[in-house]
Amino acid sequence: MAARTKPWIRRLAVLLGLLLLSLMFFRWFEQANVYHPTRAFDARPEELRRPYEDVRFKTSDGLTLHGWFFPCEPAFHPAGAVILFCHGNGGNISHRLPVYEVLLETGASVFTFDYRGYGQSAGKPSEEGTYRDAQAALQWLETRGFASTQVIVFGESLGGGIASELARRQPLGGVVLQSTFTSIPDVGAELFWWLPVRWLGSIEYDTRKKLPGIRAPLVIMHSREDGLIRFDHAERNFAAANEPKWLVELEGDHNFSLADRAAFKSGIQRLVDRIQGGTRAEPP
Repeated sequence: MAARTKPWIRRLAVLLGLLLLSLMFFRWFEQANVYHPTRAFDARPEELRRPYEDVRFKTSDGLTLHGWFFPCEPAFHPAGAVILFCHGNGGNISHRLPVYEVLLETGASVFTFDYRGYGQSAGKPSEEGTYRDAQAALQWLETRGFASTQVIVFGESLGGGIASELARRQPLGGVVLQSTFTSIPDVGAELFWWLPVRWLGSIEYDTRKKLPGIRAPLVIMHSREDGLIRFDHAERNFAAANEPKWLVELEGDHNFSLADRAAFKSGIQRLVDRIQGGTRAEPP
């Protein structure tokens, strides 16, 4: 007669199974909350009535990404600054046309791209994957004749975690962090305080930890009205960063950063002017 399994062994097996299922659910929940990619385009670059180039480029792990390159107008600085735009966690490059319009007003060129899994870019998003994507976008700009010191990397929300990693790895002309968190675990602990996000989370994007290693001029832009990522994230990031650095207060909620268009533009303008020899490099 076969030996019967001891009750404590059965209970342990059930407990381990439940823990495994809970971890799998948490990882799914984490991925679903950090990344909100959209494939369909809601707008076209032609709506800006500016010259542009539809771009395809490869990552180091062989994925094809998609982006739009808007050259600056000849009346500005044709060999000057270029803004590499790293968007937030939702939508795709088609949802930020008003932001590109403001960025182009600074006199810089603009290169915006979709991370893997977003828009027309192949693959599935991940933390290390998005770092590879930004690196590939920078390399594409270098093939077009831009030195890395001419590049201002602009990180919008989640994009700030990606932009800060790129700036940590390679010298750049400037960094802009707009509505960016200190880290994903910090945000998760605030939004989902009843979950053990710091113990079980696998996605970090630890912006604050990276800032001491960045030597490029830095602008942090954030609104006190931001209901998703609190203003104190900007303050803690600012305290961790090296000089030269500036903190610009915006107006509006997290997804309405252009409520004060002039303040938004001023943050980027000072970095563009530093690269292009302008006179507005110092904060107003």
